[in-house]
Amino acid sequence: MSPRHLRRLLAAGTGLAVAAVVSGCTTQPSPEVAVRNFLLEWQAGDYSNAAAYTQGGEAEKVAEALEDTHRQLDLAGLRFSLGRITQDGDTAEAEFQAQADLGIGDPVWKYTGSLSLRDGPGGWLISWSPSVIHPDLGQDERMAVSYDVPDRGQIADRNGDPLVGTTSVTAFGVVPTDLEDAERGVAELADVLGEDEQPLLDRVRSAPPEEFQPLVLMRAGEVTDKIRRQTTSIPGVRTERLKMQLKPEAAAPVVGEVAGTAEHNVSSRVAGTYQAGDTVGLTGLQNVFQQRLAGTATTKVVTVDRKGDATGVLHSWPGLQSGSLETSLDLDVQQAGKAALETLPERGYMVALDARTGEVLASVGNGGADDDGAFTAQYRPGEAFSIVSYAAALRSGAYSPDDTLTCDNSTKVGGRTFTTPNNTGLSGLPDLTTNFSYSCTTAFARMGEKVGADAIESAARDFGIGGDWRLSVPTYNGGFERPGSTGEAAAAMAGTDQVRVSPLSMALAAGAVSDGAWHAPRLVSGDDAAAVSDGATRRLDPGVVKPLREMMRSAVELSAVDADVGTVPVHGQVANTTQKVRGDTTAVQWFVGYQGDIAFAVAAEVHPSIQLWEQYAAQAAGSFLQQLPYGYVEKMAEQDPQAADTGGGQQSGQAGAGTSPSATPPGASGASAEQSG
Repeated sequence: MSPRHLRRLLAAGTGLAVAAVVSGCTTQPSPEVAVRNFLLEWQAGDYSNAAAYTQGGEAEKVAEALEDTHRQLDLAGLRFSLGRITQDGDTAEAEFQAQADLGIGDPVWKYTGSLSLRDGPGGWLISWSPSVIHPDLGQDERMAVSYDVPDRGQIADRNGDPLVGTTSVTAFGVVPTDLEDAERGVAELADVLGEDEQPLLDRVRSAPPEEFQPLVLMRAGEVTDKIRRQTTSIPGVRTERLKMQLKPEAAAPVVGEVAGTAEHNVSSRVAGTYQAGDTVGLTGLQNVFQQRLAGTATTKVVTVDRKGDATGVLHSWPGLQSGSLETSLDLDVQQAGKAALETLPERGYMVALDARTGEVLASVGNGGADDDGAFTAQYRPGEAFSIVSYAAALRSGAYSPDDTLTCDNSTKVGGRTFTTPNNTGLSGLPDLTTNFSYSCTTAFARMGEKVGADAIESAARDFGIGGDWRLSVPTYNGGFERPGSTGEAAAAMAGTDQVRVSPLSMALAAGAVSDGAWHAPRLVSGDDAAAVSDGATRRLDPGVVKPLREMMRSAVELSAVDADVGTVPVHGQVANTTQKVRGDTTAVQWFVGYQGDIAFAVAAEVHPSIQLWEQYAAQAAGSFLQQLPYGYVEKMAEQDPQAADTGGGQQSGQAGAGTSPSATPPGASGASAEQSG
């Protein structure tokens, strides 16, 4: 039994104070007794018994009028209470208060009614007219409920450009008065379109009889000849063509899906109440900001004549006007990211953001990645985590940029084996900048014991890995498990264990180096609280940031030349990891970096057999920067010139750690680690 039907049963037995109901055949000794019995019978739904307390109309028609009122308003419940009664000889006037529950999701209508009574041979009886139901209801009029639904609001990017496009839809609906059998006709329509008939029937029952009521929407391209034939053969069913803002033009997983169409099967997917024909956000921002975007209908109880034309408004409840939503997304950046990811052989994700504020500029997926993986995918960061682990090494004082450390083909630390991806290392004694630039996994691993668990964990926290920040939509904030052994510390430094990240969390890490401070992400203007326990912004140690910038610039020049495009220097780090993704062993390539004030991260899934032959993530990063509008990076800095004074990414930070030794670089784009023991 539906909640609405349950409410009807509950409401049917409540209202007036309990009193003995005198039979309709018994003479009514006073106006009060007559009024009380009439209202009790009406409230209980015993319309024939209620009609017995009236005069001046045929009992059957009176009972029918009372029952029609309940059906026409589609009431969930009706309650009465007695008011003042005045008597003048054999006539009397009585007031009563009515509470008409228009149903779940609709208001309770309260009004004061009045009854005229006359004493006669049969005792006191109520003089019947339509005004008994409501004082303003005239002859040949009935009541109905109408809804004025506002158009759904737009979701826009930071420049006001729309992110949701207009879609042609076919509205399947009815003109109630044309239905030969409302329950049967609506049931047939619901069956053809796979919807729950109850919300549809609720709206039809209470609607103005001559007005077309859109009940179910279907995108124009989904309307088959078979569906059209089946529905239009039902008496009273009609269709209308409408245009509605339903389809995301960009960042579909973030913007979200809108229900209200038959292919969404709204009745089985939407929790709670909705009016037939409503649009309901199922996912993303459309879901989170449903009330703001959809608004609420203005509900009116109206009187209509025999033709179905409205003749008056008995009561109105103003709805909430729908509103727009401004996001931090930039359609130009979004489109550049989409074009860049088309170069990937398989699935991939990219997030770009303003390093100065944490505002997300783009969230992109491809290769079947129509989910929100740019924010929620969980990957090993591999050598891309060296941005964080080197910050730990420098801040702790365990190492300085000039320190040297061999980069071997493979090494064992704490019982675990770490290797370069093509089993080659660097000759000689390269310094930390060179090891960083070539993503030397073995060097990273050997640093772990000296750096220590405390420093690595602290650095991960400074870069927001596993923090308590949030967006309006789901995110994976990363996770860091404190190392408990030498081997785990080595794996954490190399990013092969103890840590998981999302493309969003790594883009934020790159932004922290660019700006000199980590900023919690933001997506919706005025909404994202960026709730973190120790502040939405954490400034990094300047003594750590400067060498990190130099290292990231050197890494691009030596290991990711495909990403080095444009007049503003690109800084970054690359990585290759192998892990289980959706049950399959997959190679994940990373490019994490920034150009000017734009920080971004690219994660590319590739088959393990080709991960070392091409650096797809670095290529996509370069393609992304090339796809941006001409001068975008430079203009971005000009929009907020004070941002550059806080450490901005405009500083090139050219590598100055010496000449790299003669060596075979460990892979075209960085090393990976395999673990054993």
